This record gives sequence, structure tokens and C-alpha cells, in this order.
Amino acid sequence: MRIMLITMDNADNITLSTETHEYFMLEAIKAAQIALEAGDVPIGAVIVKNGRIIARGWNQREQLQDPTAHAEMIALTQASEHVGSWRLYGCTMYVTLEPCTMCAGALILSRIDRVVFACPDPKTGAAGSLYNIFEEPRHNHRVEVESGVLEEPCSMMLSDFFRNRRKQIAEEKNSV
Repeated sequence: MRIMLITMDNADNITLSTETHEYFMLEAIKAAQIALEAGDVPIGAVIVKNGRIIARGWNQREQLQDPTAHAEMIALTQASEHVGSWRLYGCTMYVTLEPCTMCAGALILSRIDRVVFACPDPKTGAAGSLYNIFEEPRHNHRVEVESGVLEEPCSMMLSDFFRNRRKQIAEEKNSV
């Protein structure tokens, strides 16, 4: 287990290390596990402010029957409630999969400072894989993006989920 390293300068600016990114991504993986256990796509997110987790979200589309119930959207709502504002200045989101266009747009609108994601999403990723919403120069807010933090375990979790889902669908077809 790595030690979480957070340093603050005289202006109270927080510097996050690789170990810190891994610590918070592990927390996002725990949230993804909750989605998995509920039968949803295992994607989890946490939002951090001043070195503390202020929100957690996991996919709840199946549970809520809501196409917008992505981990990022749920975490954004919780974080806004926590800080008492829709503006999430000074916050970082850690998410196990690259955000889609809906979530990337919401992250920009929330004024969040940074998004750290684990693995790319070549089918719907909007942080560089399919689109790059965050680099659109006409937006009035810039979000710093980092990727690849604990990519392998997050990718494996998603691959296993979809492999099992395809197997389950095939078994259901064969039993009819």
C-alpha cells in the first residue's frame, strides 16, 4: 500500500502526487464495485476537495432506469450539495472510465479543476478517445485531464463485466 502524499504551499495550493492519484482511484474502484454488485456497468467516481473525498458516485442506470445516472453525474450532484454551489472550484474527479460527452459537458459546466480517469473508452470517450470536449477552445472553462491511473485493474473490471454479460445473453438465447 502506498502512502498518500499531499503537500500544500504557502498559498494553500494542493500538490497531488502519483501515490495520491492511486489512492483516490482505488476509492473510485470501490464505488465501481457497488455498481457491479447491483448489476450495472462497474464505473465509479469520487470527487476530492482539499485532500478529502466530498462525493462518491457509481453507475445506477439499471437501478434508477435513468440514462443520465452515470457515476460522474451522481458524484457531481453530491459534490454540489456538499459545497453548496454548482461551481466546484478546487475539486478533482477520479473516475474509472473516460467520461462520455454528457459527463464531460457537465464537468466543464461544474467548473471542476481536474479529471483523472483510469482507462480510455474508444466507443464513447470524450476526453481524447472519440472526442476531446475538454480541449474545445470556445469553452469558457478549462479542465485539466490526466489518464492512465490504475488503468489495468479498471480495464479488467470492465472487460470481465462485459464478457460475463455476453455469456449470460448467449445462455439465455440458447435456453429458449
